[in-house]
Amino acid sequence: MILALLLLFGAGAYVFGERSGADRARAGSDAPKDAAPKTMPPPKGTASPSPSPSRIPTTAEIARQRRSGEAAAWIVDDRTDLPRRNIPTKDLWIVGDTAVQAVYKRVVAHRLSDGAQLWSADLPTPVCETPVNTTPDGKVVIVLQNVEAWTGARCNQLRMIDLRTGKAGWHKQLTETGAGDGTIMVDSAISGGTVAIVQSMKAAAYQVADGKKLYDIPMENPGKCYPGRVAGGSRLLVVADCAITSMEKAYDQVREIDLVTGKVRWRYRTEPGRRIGQVLSVSPAVITTAHRETHAEDWRVVALDPGGKVRRTIDPRPQGFKHCGDSIDTSGNAQSCREAVVGGGLVLLGGTDRVGAYDLATGKLVWGVKNEGTSYGYYPLRVGPGRTGIVYQLGTSGRAGRVFRAGPGGVNTITDVLRLPASTARAEFGMGVVGRNAYVGNRLVITPSGLSGDDARHEPRMLSFAP
Repeated sequence: MILALLLLFGAGAYVFGERSGADRARAGSDAPKDAAPKTMPPPKGTASPSPSPSRIPTTAEIARQRRSGEAAAWIVDDRTDLPRRNIPTKDLWIVGDTAVQAVYKRVVAHRLSDGAQLWSADLPTPVCETPVNTTPDGKVVIVLQNVEAWTGARCNQLRMIDLRTGKAGWHKQLTETGAGDGTIMVDSAISGGTVAIVQSMKAAAYQVADGKKLYDIPMENPGKCYPGRVAGGSRLLVVADCAITSMEKAYDQVREIDLVTGKVRWRYRTEPGRRIGQVLSVSPAVITTAHRETHAEDWRVVALDPGGKVRRTIDPRPQGFKHCGDSIDTSGNAQSCREAVVGGGLVLLGGTDRVGAYDLATGKLVWGVKNEGTSYGYYPLRVGPGRTGIVYQLGTSGRAGRVFRAGPGGVNTITDVLRLPASTARAEFGMGVVGRNAYVGNRLVITPSGLSGDDARHEPRMLSFAP
């Protein structure tokens, strides 16, 4: 295994999934042992993150310039009038055959096959917060500001929207008593038909269908532990900050909440001095933890069993992996780590110049890819059959990216799934350096993390690729 790790992450170029000596001995030699590993040329040229191009190509222009072997693509050039500042985009939802996203005071749905706008819903005030997941039937509850002003606003307006049709449903205002339930900042998550809302130091659950309050999420050790973030999907997890008055004694806690009763099913608490970074998966429960003082320099992946007990702790630092793009952000969404995907008993970790798969049961590295050339990001998209991973490799402003499959079994496992078109390279780079992505079927959808209201810095709204 040590030899395999050196081959994967030591000196050399583009080494993909090299097997250990023991694996080679069992399988027989596929090549001379002193043969050099297969390499690929590094991306041409260098570039640094910059705004998207001043002129955005049309979908028709991209189609005309498409070369043999390149993916088909469509692009959205949204000319919605925005304030002259950076406006963050919200979570990207895939509902049926549509990609839906909220930006500023609109929710817009685009058809996946060609990017055509199917519907848009105007909102009375800007969006504060959106959940990562929708209900199984495509509904969400979004949180709006109470006023349009950029400063001094409260995030206390709940509005349900059916993302299949764009029709708005119920609306209600969160109650604020001044006793730890302020709404300057809120967090939300949907699990099944339930939406959980954290407002300041309290949390409650509501029914998505009609907005009825179901229960207050229980507080444990009142005065010592406060719910801070929630994570949804097939389960509902609540992350709490505890003993926050002492850096050395402070710890974090994550609990699973029963959707029907609101009772705690299990709880896991970090060691003193550590905090929870991101929830990588709710089923199985997989989280990251980090030291409160050294932050991203000291982080781990922690896999929990169905009862909340530690199944395996993984330290990816020896192989050069950094926490979610070298960030430990506990102020925002608990499910915002673009560089990690869990599935099939594996956790896939990405980063600026590498991607790899760890076994959640053993904690061992299964395979890895490292880029010795210019690189701006490897983003795992999905775990595939045979312990493979589907990965988006972001290109540069002069060289298009790609989607590829990698896995155990040697260097010959690398297969391109999508070769992104050269004609969209600059737009892709401008959106993808700090952006969002979704992968459904064999289609990749990317959006920027924010849009500028400055016309001189106008950017594409959405970009998608498919075979």
